[in-house]
Amino acid sequence: MIESLQKTLHLEDKILYKETQNQLTFSDEFFLPFGGKLNKDNRWVLIAAMIPWWRAEEKYAKAFKKTFKGGQALSVRIALGSLYIQERHGFSDRETVQQITENPYLQYFIGLPAFQETAPFHHSLMTHFRKRLGANIINEVNEWIALEEQNDGEDDNNPDDPPPSEGRSLDGHTEPQNSEEATPKGKLLLDATCAPADIAYPTDLGLLNEAREKLEHIIDVLHAPLRGEQPKPRTYRKEARKAYLAVAKHRKAGAKKIRKTVGKQLRYVRRDLQIIEDLWVQNPLSLLSKQEYRQLLVIQELYRQQDEMYRNKTHRADDRIVSISQPHVRPIVRGKAKAKVEFGAKVAISVVDGFALVEKLDWDSYNEGITLQASVEAYRKRYGFYPEAVLADKIYRNRENLNYCKSLGIRLSGPKLGRPSKEDQKDHKKLEYSDASERNAVEGKFGEGKRRYGLGLIRSRLQNTSETVIALQFLIMNIEQKLRVLFYLFFRKLFRGIVGRKILIG
Repeated sequence: MIESLQKTLHLEDKILYKETQNQLTFSDEFFLPFGGKLNKDNRWVLIAAMIPWWRAEEKYAKAFKKTFKGGQALSVRIALGSLYIQERHGFSDRETVQQITENPYLQYFIGLPAFQETAPFHHSLMTHFRKRLGANIINEVNEWIALEEQNDGEDDNNPDDPPPSEGRSLDGHTEPQNSEEATPKGKLLLDATCAPADIAYPTDLGLLNEAREKLEHIIDVLHAPLRGEQPKPRTYRKEARKAYLAVAKHRKAGAKKIRKTVGKQLRYVRRDLQIIEDLWVQNPLSLLSKQEYRQLLVIQELYRQQDEMYRNKTHRADDRIVSISQPHVRPIVRGKAKAKVEFGAKVAISVVDGFALVEKLDWDSYNEGITLQASVEAYRKRYGFYPEAVLADKIYRNRENLNYCKSLGIRLSGPKLGRPSKEDQKDHKKLEYSDASERNAVEGKFGEGKRRYGLGLIRSRLQNTSETVIALQFLIMNIEQKLRVLFYLFFRKLFRGIVGRKILIG
């Protein structure tokens, strides 16, 4: 039965997309029926000029069929812009569309030519936007924004440097240079965190009870065509519910009582799976919806894991399922004071000059130390040289990473191996303190994303849409960082002009 259930359902995307290839700039031609003009210094106008819409469109258009003669899909600016607005303010899908309908600046941001009082699209399309964009497209846009800021900073500080086009490929990446010629420059900050998913805290008893209830619903669906021809198989759902509540209502149930109840629920689930297998012979599984069919596959694997842990008297299993609705979510052991275990995706990032880039995103727990070498090589690919120093915590300081950094002349933060001399001990402590202070920037990025935006609780339910939302959080943080840089440069220029006039007057 299990092998026969492995056939997944796929729906073909029959929507045509027409590329525009336009990087829109601010224009006074945006029509307002109630009069007036948009303020060119508004934050949404500034952000719209920062995002490389045409780069995202090149990737976004590949998700559509080019030969289908049907309805035309909405532009990437509407898709990406709407998701940006949603994640920036934490709106729901419905609220996002409503806010766009009421705000002319948001309508300009998503590329509408004039203000309209009707909704530009239905809120259900937000899910399709998240699916079609994907984390890869968002990360490429994010990387382009960070590299553009780096190039602008180099041009401002070093007017004698060669033009940005020299040594750079057409996609904006720096062409690799000879490591012997390129002098290491800059500092690379590395760290990892967990982006928790929006699920209830999982327990073995709770998961089995939820699985049993869903199986009972599937039995009802499969038996519906046979009603009147043969009696419905007995599932003992009332007794099973009563046994579950007898333990779930206790604030502190004993371990023996919990184990006994888990064993009962396992037997109820096994009985329901056998009933479904018998009904499947008489009625095809096509009676089930796509969601019910997916739940059945997940519950089969959940039962196998729970039965194995119950027999071995353990609470560990490979690729353990902690949510039936989100089976891709895994427990991530973090050892934090607030929560020792978090449930979500583990994200390793790098921070350079205040801009954060996602280096690795995985739903399975991994040692972030393995990402150091790949992050350093990615740094060289982006900027054309290796970093002067890598600032990371102790988990990155394994022997392999130390030898790797030493061979490239890169300083890895932390104490050196061996006992330092008394003369150098004071300098080492001062350098360690300086590195730890600078490394607070990457911790600040995690705090900013989790407190101000939605990185602290990912509400998307699918794996690919959740990854898109996580990538959007870092895109938002980099855009906000770029806005802060623009305001800083504006006030610095304004201050210099005031001081210069005072000197001339004096």
